[in-house]
Amino acid sequence: MKIIGLIGGMSWESTAQYYRLLNEGVRDRLGGLHSARCVVYSVDFAEIERLQVAGRWDEAGAVLAEAARSLAAAGAEILLICTNTMHKVADQVAAAVDVPLLHLADATASAVREAGPRRVGLLGTAFTMEQDFYRDRLAAHGLDVLVPDEDDRALVHRVIYDELCLGVIREESRAAYREVIGRLVASGAQGVILGCTEIELLIGPEHSPVPVFATTRLHAEAAVAAALEPAGG
Repeated sequence: MKIIGLIGGMSWESTAQYYRLLNEGVRDRLGGLHSARCVVYSVDFAEIERLQVAGRWDEAGAVLAEAARSLAAAGAEILLICTNTMHKVADQVAAAVDVPLLHLADATASAVREAGPRRVGLLGTAFTMEQDFYRDRLAAHGLDVLVPDEDDRALVHRVIYDELCLGVIREESRAAYREVIGRLVASGAQGVILGCTEIELLIGPEHSPVPVFATTRLHAEAAVAAALEPAGG
């Protein structure tokens, strides 16, 4: 079993889900008392969030690159950035180490294509919804990506940072997200990507009239498959 390195803490609420899902995935695949071999580098999200807001992405990337180097030194053989938004600096992180980086958008797009939809709505932080680093990565896999309108994007972003990253789950916010999803579906979305690792703390399959794709779970499942792949496979 390869050692999985997690660049986490963005926020720790979703990183905790990564840890649980990785261990459940290995247990389900191998049975018994098996659990995942993993190491975690958890950053201070307040520092990262300040850099995001200031547009200082190179500096934020340097923080994550240093985390990647630490994980490689600790024996990690696969790397995961445990947040959609910070995949904006994925290339910078990947260039810092020789350890392969399992890109979250690639894992998500693969699952969407396997399920069948080609036109999907994307929920996430404003950075993820409005900038091209994530949408273009999905589009490269043949997906047509829709994002909410400006007011809905602002609502989705606010709930992520002001509530979900703090572990706050509000029924009012769930209802608002369901309305946003409904508008995406009315615009032609055949599925919805929960493109922020915290959103699945609030939204599940039962809250959407079309399939939802939970990126934390999909990323963890892809990591387990890669970790258990036979040598040379």
